[in-house]
Amino acid sequence: MADVLILAIETATGCGGVSLTKGGVDEGRVLAEYTLQPEITHSRRLLGSVGAMMEAAGVGWGDLDAVAVSLGPGSFTGLRIGMAAAKGIAMGASLPLLGVPTLDGLAAQATPTELPLCCLLDARKQQVYAAFYSFQAGCCLRTSDFMVVSAEQLAQRIQAPTLVVGPGINACQATLAEQPLAHLAPVGLLHPRAAFIGFVGAVMLAQGQGNDDLVPLYVRASEAELNLRHQ
Repeated sequence: MADVLILAIETATGCGGVSLTKGGVDEGRVLAEYTLQPEITHSRRLLGSVGAMMEAAGVGWGDLDAVAVSLGPGSFTGLRIGMAAAKGIAMGASLPLLGVPTLDGLAAQATPTELPLCCLLDARKQQVYAAFYSFQAGCCLRTSDFMVVSAEQLAQRIQAPTLVVGPGINACQATLAEQPLAHLAPVGLLHPRAAFIGFVGAVMLAQGQGNDDLVPLYVRASEAELNLRHQ
């Protein structure tokens, strides 16, 4: 798995990125990674960033082993753009396509700790996307479903000392600051990175996972779906 070369795309948040990585979470290395929070949408720069990165790294399409994409939850528009680009690249280059849950990628960035881990992304509407994890035998394992909750609901779910990470902290910092069991990491410490989508993707590829029919993991219904149900 150490030589598996993955092109990864991360567009679940406003700060998106692309990367080229070799190997998995434990032994992996980054060949190249572009990260940018643009004033324009991901769709207007994504493929150009991929091409420029691959040229700079001296990597051709035939060198790749798979394409990995951040599956969500996150920005509905960003996820659709990233998914469409990843599917197009994988189909055009005849490569396996791997969908990595965004919160799983974020958890893989955390330094192993004895504390349970809670990863957060801003879901807007005074809510956060969240999932809980624990480190066991050197592996980061998800111990909850993906959820979308208010700050108050999240605080109630924290029943033991827990390390809370991710940009979603900004959306619930005041509430969690009053929860003595919540240990908040600096917000800038961890943000979803394409490189870790690639590392987790390499592990999935080694396990025989891959799916050309991927759909974004929204967790929460879109505005269009909510309006349709209301009608």
